[in-house]
Amino acid sequence: MADIKIAIMLGSLRLEPYAGMEKAKEMGADGLHIGISGGPFSPENCQGAARKELLNHVRGLGLEISAVSGWGGEVDLGDEDVAEHIERGKRFLEMAADLECGIWQAHIGIMPEDPADPRWSRFVRHCEEIARYGEKVGACLAIETGPEPPPVVKRLIETVGSEAIRVNYDPANLILWPPVLCQRAGIKYNWQDQWDKFMPVEGADLLGPYVVHVHAKDARAWDDGNRREVPLGEGQVDWSRFIANLQKHGFDGYYAIEREVGEDPIRDIQTALDFLRSL
Repeated sequence: MADIKIAIMLGSLRLEPYAGMEKAKEMGADGLHIGISGGPFSPENCQGAARKELLNHVRGLGLEISAVSGWGGEVDLGDEDVAEHIERGKRFLEMAADLECGIWQAHIGIMPEDPADPRWSRFVRHCEEIARYGEKVGACLAIETGPEPPPVVKRLIETVGSEAIRVNYDPANLILWPPVLCQRAGIKYNWQDQWDKFMPVEGADLLGPYVVHVHAKDARAWDDGNRREVPLGEGQVDWSRFIANLQKHGFDGYYAIEREVGEDPIRDIQTALDFLRSL
C-alpha cells in the first residue's frame, strides 16, 4: 500500500499544546490536527501575527497542519435559530484558511433521512451559507461522519453543490454513535440494514469523492449492545480495505489519529501510528 500521511490530533496527546507538538514530531507524525473551539488557538485568542507564528512553529518542526477542529455535539444546524453558530463557523473557516490547511472539521448535528422533514431544508440552507463563505475565504467545512448513514451525508453535499462542503470520515463513529444519538434526536434509521451495506468501510467508497480528511480511530460493537472505542487495529474497521476504498477515489489527505479514551494515550497513539505505517 502506498505511503499515507499521518497526523495526530493534538488534544488526544493530553499535553500542553507546544509540548504536544514536540511529542508528535518525536513520534514520527507528518502533521497535527489542531482544536480551535477554545483555548490558546481559538479564533479570538489567536489572531493576526499569532496565526502566522503558530503556522511557522509547526512548519519549523517539519510538520503540517492537517485540519482544524471546531464545534462538537452541541451544534445542530437543523435548529431554527443557528445564526450565532454559523457566524462562529465563519471564524473557523477564516482560521483554516490562515493556517493554510483549508479544512475545518466539525460535527453539525443529526440530519434526517427524509427530505420532507423540515429539519432537512434547514440543514441545507445553513450549509449553503457556510459554503458561500468557505468559497470566499478558500476553506471548506469537512462534516464528520457518525450520526447518520453515509448516503444521507452524500445527499446533503450534492444538494448544496459546493466544494466548500466536504467530509471528515471517522469510521469508528459509525460503530459507536448511531443507535444512541438517533434515538435521542427522535430520528429513526434501520441500522441493521444499513450496517451491511455502508458501514464502516463501504461508506468510504460511497463518500470517497468528497473525503478531504480522516480520523484514524477504531471501535467495536458487542452482541449485548455495548459499543466502545478500542486501540487502532483492534476494532471492526478493516483498515486495508478502508484505505483502499479512499485511495481509489484519489484521496491523498491526512489520517489524523484520534484517541478519546484510555489511560496511556501516548502509548496508544504511537501504536496506532506504527500500525498505519505497517499497512
